[in-house]
Amino acid sequence: MKAIVWLVRIAVFFTLFAFALNNQHEAHVRWFFGAEWRTQMVFIVLVAFGLGCAFGIFAMVPSWWRHRRMARNHTRRAEDRVRAAAGTSPAAELVPQHPPRDGL
Repeated sequence: MKAIVWLVRIAVFFTLFAFALNNQHEAHVRWFFGAEWRTQMVFIVLVAFGLGCAFGIFAMVPSWWRHRRMARNHTRRAEDRVRAAAGTSPAAELVPQHPPRDGL
């Protein structure tokens, strides 16, 4: 299985490398108010890809936080049910089970 994964990685690398070699001509992006950015086409595509990845990650962060919070709440509820079945409470765990020794 690892060999297949490495073959896919190598194929993707060489595909992207060939794409970069075929797009070395200069291109320009025109912004607002006459601003312009001139560079090789491969850099423009790379920046667009990076910005798209960053936007996708930032768009998913609230959903990830919500799912982590829900999982934490479910875990706490399950632990509370286990404690209730055992006859202990969360507050009882904070009380020492044996009295402290004298002289210490």
